Amino acid sequence: MSFQAYLDNIKAKTGKKPEEFVKLAEKKKFIQKGVLDPKVKAGQIVQWLKDDFNLGHGHAMAIVAYFKGKRD
Repeated sequence: MSFQAYLDNIKAKTGKKPEEFVKLAEKKKFIQKGVLDPKVKAGQIVQWLKDDFNLGHGHAMAIVAYFKGKRD
């Protein structure tokens, strides 16, 4: 599955675009000044996405990758 397909599936499941997850992550202080806080572990983000949005591990990791700058 392509990275874009992961993002499309996430939007279909949650109704949220990756940019919306960035805003939510900023509220949780995972992202500060537009940059992923290096003290935040991927596992923390994955657990948040699983708990709050019922995403699977692969889809949650796609959001983590997006936070780290992956776009294609």
